[in-house]
Amino acid sequence: MTTRRIFLLGGATVAGALIVGYALWPDRRLARAHELLTDSAGPLLTNWIQIADDDTVTIVIPHCDIGTGSFTALSQMAADELDADWRHVRAQAAPADTLFANGALVEGFLLERESMTRDSIPSALQGAAASAVRGIARYMNLQTTGGSSAVRNTGVYGMRVAAAAAREMLIKAAAARMNAPITAFHTASSRVIHSSSGTSFRFGELAAAGAHYSPSSQPRLKAKSEYQLVGKPIKRFDIPTKVNGTMQYGIDVTLPGMLYGAITISPVFGGKLASVDEAPIARHRGVKQVVRLDDAIVVVADRYWRACDALNALHPIFDPGINAEASSKTIHERHRAALTNGNIKHDVSIGAGADALGHGRIVEGIYSVPYLAHATMEPMNATVLYGTDRSLEVWAGTQDGLASRAFCAKVANIDMQRVKFHLLPSGGGFGRRLPDQWNFLTYGVKTAMAMPGSPVKLIFSREQDMQHDYYRPTVMSRLKATVQQDGLPDTWITNYTTDDASNSEAHIIYDVPNQAYGYVKVEAPVPTGAWRGVESTWHGFFIESFIDELAHEAQRDPLEYRRSLLQRKLRHLTTLNLAAERAGWGTPLPPRHGRGIAIIECFGTIVAQVAHVEVSDAGKLKILRVTAAADCGMAVNPDGFKAQIEGGIIFGLSAALYGQITIEHGAVVQSNFPDYRTLSLADCPAIDVHLSESDAPLGGAGEPGTPPAAPALTNAIFAATGIRVRDLPIMNQSLRREPSVT
Repeated sequence: MTTRRIFLLGGATVAGALIVGYALWPDRRLARAHELLTDSAGPLLTNWIQIADDDTVTIVIPHCDIGTGSFTALSQMAADELDADWRHVRAQAAPADTLFANGALVEGFLLERESMTRDSIPSALQGAAASAVRGIARYMNLQTTGGSSAVRNTGVYGMRVAAAAAREMLIKAAAARMNAPITAFHTASSRVIHSSSGTSFRFGELAAAGAHYSPSSQPRLKAKSEYQLVGKPIKRFDIPTKVNGTMQYGIDVTLPGMLYGAITISPVFGGKLASVDEAPIARHRGVKQVVRLDDAIVVVADRYWRACDALNALHPIFDPGINAEASSKTIHERHRAALTNGNIKHDVSIGAGADALGHGRIVEGIYSVPYLAHATMEPMNATVLYGTDRSLEVWAGTQDGLASRAFCAKVANIDMQRVKFHLLPSGGGFGRRLPDQWNFLTYGVKTAMAMPGSPVKLIFSREQDMQHDYYRPTVMSRLKATVQQDGLPDTWITNYTTDDASNSEAHIIYDVPNQAYGYVKVEAPVPTGAWRGVESTWHGFFIESFIDELAHEAQRDPLEYRRSLLQRKLRHLTTLNLAAERAGWGTPLPPRHGRGIAIIECFGTIVAQVAHVEVSDAGKLKILRVTAAADCGMAVNPDGFKAQIEGGIIFGLSAALYGQITIEHGAVVQSNFPDYRTLSLADCPAIDVHLSESDAPLGGAGEPGTPPAAPALTNAIFAATGIRVRDLPIMNQSLRREPSVT
């Protein structure tokens, strides 16, 4: 049953459109909704669903388009519950307004954290609970796209519920017309049908009448067996415009009188602008102004390349501050020392924990991963107009439109009601456009404030984007296990460094009776943030590499070894077996070929991957194939889900092979793709993705494909060469066959 209460907003105010939202709004919110919905600049909008009198169904999505296909999947979920004709369904991003704050994210997160379901909440408290999560979402300005949460939270706790309620209202309107009981009707293809007579009504012609009915707080949701659209490989809404080039991203914004900004930020983290001589560009064509900020300068011109040309002619002097001596070497040494000498904070202990360590042969391994950039195809940018009346209008692609609006208001020191934020599709996100990673919005707003009345598009060059990212942290981990006579571990201990707090992703899925986990925080001046797959990308590499080491130490097949430790994890075992079977695990391979396997669960989805590699005697690595199996419960759009796993694999392989941000003299060394490589089309392996569906709750798609890629690859390298890669990236390791000593 649902925890939500549904509100129907309709009638003459919205020209007969049936509007479904999530709250019984007070008058002040209702008035604001009317104002927003009747804005002449756009179509009629609601929280999630609009049914117009011409039968057009608009699904309003409280997320951003970062290429994951979630707009299509969420629309499938809503349209299926509504019984809408897919030919008349469209999707649109929700406006950045608290009216559209996404309480479904809060509800999903809280229920998942407490291992609860909706049914766990007493019916008498469901209304209060729903009201509470909506209030939290509004307070947090929450419209976040991240954590693979769109389908498993917004879809499950939002779209399905709103659509099911709307369907019931339409049935009530039809029943009133025919003076018949509501049980006499059913819905199909955007029509309400009187079952015995066949008389039917279009959704559009019932919309106005349906608006007069109070919605059910617990609409009946379809059973899985009733789905007509969910589970089908429906073509995505966004693909045509992305293929033909008409999709408008943030970087494509053009406005009358728009100027362009090129920026140089202090190369050393925490550095400040000391001085800049503007004389060299006094006569540069098109230059309008040099904006001096606390830690950067921006040249504003009538063309972007003119701004860049002028910027390159300047030689600003920055005070590096206290971080000028920071380097990758010193940071790495600090992490290693912390594992050895630091005060490990004990997190979780299972069974006898670390006390059981001495009862058997001890195997130990130390692993590390470097800083990684997001390196999105579309560099960071924002177009900002600061009005002479102290209003603010912003156009940008971010991973939270509503929070971005609040953030820009804070930067400008104005009330949020004076800010209008246009959320645009993003050419890649991977976490870079999440809250707390919005330096591009800060610089964009401050630049525009220096030039009131003129819209300014600030664009980070690739070099500035690469060197002023919020990087995936560098992390080191020491793993120990006590191995018994059968080769299986009796005790497992993980101690790791972190730039934040403890990570639940460090906990293993394997059946080991004694476990202990500890962490130590290591400070560094490098800004860090979420990166596709987040903590699972490093702990997955550590765990799946070490379990492979234990298998080879025991002289047992890595697949069989994992099977032995997953006998009580049926979903994991099934997914592992499917990947191995489809990869041809165990079939003979030529010399210097190898297969490696890894399995990781994150964001509610289990993914197993098998990598097949060839390594020449000279050490040249070729990845021939990656076979993946995934259990996300049920794939709402199987083609879209597979595409996300494929993309995650390529993303993970690129990082494992080449990904590395290094620090010298407090600044990032890498500046562009020649020195921050990604997997090329010529080197991309064949990829097979297979679904292992179950009755588990729906899991995520955007991130779970990335974490297993690195350990599957390094385990395959070991199988081919006997070389164990414990420190990424692989490009720093020699895979050459050493001549035998006679």
